[in-house]
Amino acid sequence: MKRWIGLTIAILAVAAIILFLALRKPAPPEVPFARARHETLVSILTTNGKAEPASWEPVRAARAGRVRRVLVERGASVRAGTLLAQLDDDAARAELDAATARLKAARAEVRLLEKGGRAAERAQLEGLIEKLSLELDVARRDAAALQRLVDKGAASRAELEQWRDRARELESELNAQRRRLAALVADADLEAARARQKDAEAAVATARLHLDQCQIRAPRSGVVYDLTVREGDWLEPGALAARVGELNRLKIVIFVDEPELGRVRLGLPVEITWDALPDHKWKAQVERMPTQVVPLGTRMVGEVWAMCENPSHDLPPGANVNVRIRSQVIEGALTIPKAALRRQGDLLGVFVLEGNRLAWRRVEIGATSEVDTEVLSGLSAGEAVALPVDRPLKAGMEVRPVFPGNEI
Repeated sequence: MKRWIGLTIAILAVAAIILFLALRKPAPPEVPFARARHETLVSILTTNGKAEPASWEPVRAARAGRVRRVLVERGASVRAGTLLAQLDDDAARAELDAATARLKAARAEVRLLEKGGRAAERAQLEGLIEKLSLELDVARRDAAALQRLVDKGAASRAELEQWRDRARELESELNAQRRRLAALVADADLEAARARQKDAEAAVATARLHLDQCQIRAPRSGVVYDLTVREGDWLEPGALAARVGELNRLKIVIFVDEPELGRVRLGLPVEITWDALPDHKWKAQVERMPTQVVPLGTRMVGEVWAMCENPSHDLPPGANVNVRIRSQVIEGALTIPKAALRRQGDLLGVFVLEGNRLAWRRVEIGATSEVDTEVLSGLSAGEAVALPVDRPLKAGMEVRPVFPGNEI
């Protein structure tokens, strides 16, 4: 009997405990809060960008050819005109040799014609003319002597006419040879020869240009920060071989999302970091605003330019950088953590602590920093706003407020 009584008591005790636990009110959840307060708010626009030389020029192949030698390495400092690479120039040298030979022949021809023709042929004609002139003189003297004899009746007129015919033949032949000598160098022949010389000179100039185009040279002084060619590569005319630029000063192209462009203006200070050197920071300022909005992946951005000094060349061109633009400084701004902001539909607001319960409050915000936001309306200094927790919050919920850092 006592056993059954003890068992009954135990069952009743367990039931009482279960009933107590079931009827006991659960403790309100613990929720962290922060108070709205007046402070200096530094509005920072955080985005990304890309480093480029402040000034640079591409180096392109002027003609097609295979790269025979590369004479510099990436990162080399060069002067304007420094030989960077050389194309195979065998064909260009052969072209120059042939053009030079043609020019020599053309110049020799012009000199010959300017002197009156080929020396041997001219000498032969001049000798023949001299011989005919002497014979003509003799024939004329003999004819004159015969004329005197005919007048005295000592010679026949037929003999006289024979010598006169001989003199006319010699005179005709002499005139013909003189015309032949004069025709050795006609004006048209000399003009044609001079034209051929000019063509040959142009061919030599073209061949020299082609040979020079086999030399790929730096168009300016600076650093070869990009070298795309290797020995054995085939280059087409206009193909990019290298880039030469000034790396002591870099242009940072900053990609600012379209809605944020209104926060940027000329002269704003910029801080640049690079993931590869996390302890380094570069200072710059906005020097050019975007002229248009362009797509960048899924974003629509304006390209803002900032200039920064890079004397040690630690930041290489082409680096993808992190950018912080200090867009605004507001003294005495009423601020709360950005994490406290919540949306309900199209409304932006916060959960405010009223007593030990939550109340929804719509707010209007202004400038923001990386962690805080300015509150323009909807809150007063000292009011506590709920920070994010793992469970959903709603208006009227009883909570146990906790202030990080023992804030009261």
